[in-house]
Amino acid sequence: MTATTGQTGDTRPLVVVLGAAGFVGSAVLRELARHDLRVRAVSRRPVTVPAGARAEVETRSVDLTVPGAMAGAIEGADVVVHSIAYIAGSSTWRITDGDTGAERVNVGLVRDLVEAVRASGRPDTAVLFTGSVSAAGPSERGVYDGTEPDEPQGEYDRQKLAAERVLLAASAEGVLRGISLRLPTVFGYGPDSTARDKGIVSSMVRRAVAGEPITMWHDGTVRRDLLYVEDVARAFAAALGHLDALAGRHWVLGSGHGAELGPVFTTVARMVAERTGKPPVAVRSVEPPAHAEARDFASVTVDPRAFHEVTGWRAEVPLDEALDRTTAFSASGAEEHFG
Repeated sequence: MTATTGQTGDTRPLVVVLGAAGFVGSAVLRELARHDLRVRAVSRRPVTVPAGARAEVETRSVDLTVPGAMAGAIEGADVVVHSIAYIAGSSTWRITDGDTGAERVNVGLVRDLVEAVRASGRPDTAVLFTGSVSAAGPSERGVYDGTEPDEPQGEYDRQKLAAERVLLAASAEGVLRGISLRLPTVFGYGPDSTARDKGIVSSMVRRAVAGEPITMWHDGTVRRDLLYVEDVARAFAAALGHLDALAGRHWVLGSGHGAELGPVFTTVARMVAERTGKPPVAVRSVEPPAHAEARDFASVTVDPRAFHEVTGWRAEVPLDEALDRTTAFSASGAEEHFG
């Protein structure tokens, strides 16, 4: 990785993390802080600098939807990690058709980023985008390896794919080096977590901690590739050493295992009971709401071998261990301190 020289003559690479106060972005920031880098953490909300950081970490509070803000945020960057999520209500991803606010964030900010890099005249700039496996749409096989055609079904999936295509088109044009890392269901907390996980797994953990039943919109046999957030952060760090080999396409990340959600939630109920000393809550199937989408009932397993062959990365934290860390964090009340 080539590096720019900062004002102090520091030649370490400058990695800019956009969305650094968010769920995935904060985990990426914690991981990058362990490396000998310069890191600029950009978010609309205040960013927590990881304790004991080896990296030189600069924080900036910026509303990137303001015209011209993107150029200043990424100035001098060797790598930009785009981990901005449009959050509405209790979910990080479910949006309605015609939501212009979501489109401005999910797609518009990628356009702004491309134009900012174009104006900088630095085509060696690499952009790592947090894509989504769901951009491919439901698969009859239920197994995704990155070669399946893209047929997104929901508005969130369509917007994530549109943003990815903007980035990769710019990469093909030579404006930048674009890389999309498509993520499956990401979840979890570790001892140093600083951002709320609004995904399905942690939401059900919170229900169990509150003594409420865990509910499913199906019979529990739907499988999901559940990828622990700390493993996701390591994947982004691993990509930094292989930017040229990764550039110009999307790559799928996952654990390589599709876990049935019924047994997962039963495990969650048991683990929470062990933490709280109360009986395990019930795990129930309920009627799906009107806003349920096809993806809610689709099984997903990801085959990440292509990314592994380039970077050597693989998911390291076993599912039960990741669930245990997550239930311990939630049962401790640590989430109450999140904004």
